Order: sequence, then structure tokens, then C-alpha cells
Amino acid sequence: MFMRIVTIGLVSTLTLGVGLALLTTSCGEKKKGGDAMSGILDQDSSKNTGPAMSDEVIGDILQSIPQPLEISVALKESGKKYNSGYLNSPDNTSKYNSNYKRAVNLGVYGTDLGYTNIYEQNQDGVKYMASIKELADGLNIGQFFDIETIGRLATNSKNLDSLLLITTQNFNSINAYLQKQSRSNLSVLFLTGGWLEALHITCEVSATNPENKELREIIGEQKIILENIILLLSFYKDTDPNMASLLTDMEGLKAAYDKVKITYTYKESTFEVVDGVMVIKDNSTSTIDITAEDIANIKTLTTGIRNKIIS
Repeated sequence: MFMRIVTIGLVSTLTLGVGLALLTTSCGEKKKGGDAMSGILDQDSSKNTGPAMSDEVIGDILQSIPQPLEISVALKESGKKYNSGYLNSPDNTSKYNSNYKRAVNLGVYGTDLGYTNIYEQNQDGVKYMASIKELADGLNIGQFFDIETIGRLATNSKNLDSLLLITTQNFNSINAYLQKQSRSNLSVLFLTGGWLEALHITCEVSATNPENKELREIIGEQKIILENIILLLSFYKDTDPNMASLLTDMEGLKAAYDKVKITYTYKESTFEVVDGVMVIKDNSTSTIDITAEDIANIKTLTTGIRNKIIS
């Protein structure tokens, strides 16, 4: 389930390993000569914008952001076959000529890579890794991305734990770098893009399997995660026009989620020994009240926001 994840700090980020885990720009990135449009497109993200968030704030919010690889596991377990039509084409990188577009679509591609990996679609996975590498280089954070290691792990779904560990480490390094440069806004974009792509894919799969209760609940649980993403985006609404526009779109999605009811039943946690290690078991439960109409509305709005991002 989306809410029961390992922290990638997103993906964290996103928190969004690559799973959510590759992200954004270095300070002092120079525009290429002769590209007048680049200067216009980058005005929102190439400069120091918005407040730097503390490690504690980032960490708390990242706890609630899903990792694309784990989301993909839930989708595969639904019994639905791999469908590349759900994903953003790896050939679209030439469209992303601003820091805003690069960062948000780096998150999108991170989720897509996780989806191809869990279905063992290695040929497609290689294409997405190339696209991710291109965007990472464009943002001058390629030094944080060991494409050879991740490529090797991504060719074998049995390496899922190792892949999650490496992407988590990558994201933590990238996020720390961005924090020092006061560019957490790009980190937020990465997380948002990865989460939105995961929700998009889940909605698509659910539409073909409307009786699947787990998928419906996964969609419903995103109400809480969406609230956290809106909180992150709101930090930049007065300084970054693209993020302000994205915030408005997300608030529209939240309006649809306001009809979803989540009821929690608290039960005291217990300790268990798993593989010789003492762990805490969360015994609390939640009930998701979400209708077919709610899911249809959420799917429509999610598709619209995603289309803006990947175009």
C-alpha cells in the first residue's frame, strides 16, 4: 500500500526512488548561448526561489510519499499485464528544456522505470534509464547517478531491495546538495512528478479492474499524500509561477479527494522478531470510503495535470 513504504528519504522522493531518486539542478547552471527561450522557461527554477526546508520537514513529508517500485509491485499483483501505453514516452526528453520540466519529468520517468523493472521489461527499462540520465545531466546532477550499477540491478527484479537502497542513498545525497544550494523547490517538483505518475498508472489499471478493492483503496489513500504535496508546493506559490500553477491544479484534485472519507482505528503497536531483528508492528487500521464516481473524477483530473507536465 502507498502508505506503508520505506523512506527514500521520494522519490522520496520523492522521497520518488528510481524509483524516486535522481534530482535536480546545480547552482550556477549556465544557459546555452543563442537559446533565448531557455532564459524564459528557466526563470522560475534557475534562481534561488522560496525558503529552504529543514531536513526534519523534508524527512517527515517524504515518509508519506510512495516509492514507484513498491507501487509497481501492487499493480503487478493486481494481475494486470504490463502496458507501456500507461507511461510517458522516453523519447519526450527533447521537450523538457527548462529546469521545471526537467525536474518534474525526472520524477515521472523514475516511476516509469520502476514500473518497467517490476515487470522485467528490460528493453524498455534501458530506454528510461537513458532518458533519466539525459535529464539528470541537464540538471547537472549526473554525478549522483551511478547508471551502471542501477542498470545492472534494474535488469533483475530480485534485486529490488538493493535498488531501493541505492536510490534512497542517491536521493539523500541529492537532497542534501539542493538544501545547501537553497533549491529545495526542484526537489519538490521531482517528488510531485513521481507521485502523480504513480497515481496516473494506478488509476489506469483500476479502470480496467474496477472490482479490485486494493487498487481502490490505494487511490483513496493518496488523499493524505496529496495534502502533503500541496503543503510543499505552497511554500513557493509567491516566488515560482510554474509551481503556483501546479499548486492550483493540485488543489483542484484535492477538491475531488475531499469526498473520499478515511476512518482510522487505532490499536497499540506491538513488537515482533523478523529474521532475528526486533521490529515494531503497526496494528492500526484504516477504512477507505471511495465511490466509483470519486475514482472517475480523480482519474480525469490526474490525467489532465499529467498531460500538462509531460507535454
